[in-house]
Amino acid sequence: MNASGATQAIDILLADDDPDDRLFAREALEESLIANRLHCVEDGEELLEFLRREGRYSPPAEVPRPGLILLDLNMPRVDGRAALAQIKSDPELRRIPVVVMTTSRAEEDVLRSYDLGVNSFISKPVTFGGLVEVMRNLGHYWLQIVSLPSQ
Repeated sequence: MNASGATQAIDILLADDDPDDRLFAREALEESLIANRLHCVEDGEELLEFLRREGRYSPPAEVPRPGLILLDLNMPRVDGRAALAQIKSDPELRRIPVVVMTTSRAEEDVLRSYDLGVNSFISKPVTFGGLVEVMRNLGHYWLQIVSLPSQ
């Protein structure tokens, strides 16, 4: 349990190009009674701009540093693998936990993601009920059990 035994007040950043998946993730978090703020970006390039507080995500004071990133692998412009590599090689960003949530079940994607420094790899459930359960478990583990670095 974290120091206070309570849910940590962190922002969650979801990078997924599918608008339905973003909506379902938001609804699943709400259904799971996870009240942390969820921010969404549509691809790896936008993810990196958000994290670096560049472009439309500046000035930095207005853009929260996420405490957890939920990352899809298959996105346009900069895919999740390339974004993950950049996040984990950046001294300012590499401590942010990244959970890959993707439709891929390929062993190659699992291995490569861990080689790049991902903290967890989850294949997206096919039902909304399954997604709610995954979000509930993610919230319990990442927001109540583990201690995350200060932002």
